[in-house]
Amino acid sequence: MNKQSIKLILVDDHQIILDGLRFLFSSIEKVEVVATFTDSRQVMPFLQTNEVDILVADLHMPYLTGIDLTLQARQLFPELKVLLLTMAEDAGHIREAVKAGVHGYVLKKTNKSDLEKAIKHLIMGKRYYSEDVIDELAHAPTDDLNNTAPATIQHLTGREVEILKLIADEYSTAEIANQLCISVPTVETHRRSLMIKLNAKNVAGLVKYAVKHGLV
Repeated sequence: MNKQSIKLILVDDHQIILDGLRFLFSSIEKVEVVATFTDSRQVMPFLQTNEVDILVADLHMPYLTGIDLTLQARQLFPELKVLLLTMAEDAGHIREAVKAGVHGYVLKKTNKSDLEKAIKHLIMGKRYYSEDVIDELAHAPTDDLNNTAPATIQHLTGREVEILKLIADEYSTAEIANQLCISVPTVETHRRSLMIKLNAKNVAGLVKYAVKHGLV
């Protein structure tokens, strides 16, 4: 790594995980963790006023998912590298992330050595996928790519993913509203948006999509 200091920001909606990641990444030579966020909506405003080399984010988060952040970063900060660090190891999620333009995809069960490799590759302008990720892609059937609607999941917001999960878990509209502390009309609006985005004719179609993409 030729840079004097590689500046990272970490995004994960669980504070205890962020604390552990900060400690881990800070122990890597020449890496500086300049900020951490549990609220993904705070990331873009921070990037507008601060120098950052690599954004490390979880995949499934409230508000903006890791893929949402990737799409926004590609448009607003083309030099920024995005590394997804997630528990989502199914081929469908990995392929959607690749299509969105992530520079690296590493599973949370990885070790420090793998993270060091990822940082080194990204800062050199290369892409990095851990061995587990490559193995999953190599052994998965090609129809996991969801060829009938190849860009769907990357257009779902974090809130829509949350609601889709609850719908698949057979929560009623009222129960979803109570669970997420939002109004019933807001849930209904998100439900309609999901039906349109996923080209689903009914709730069964939403559930089928959720199962296919490993959300339940």
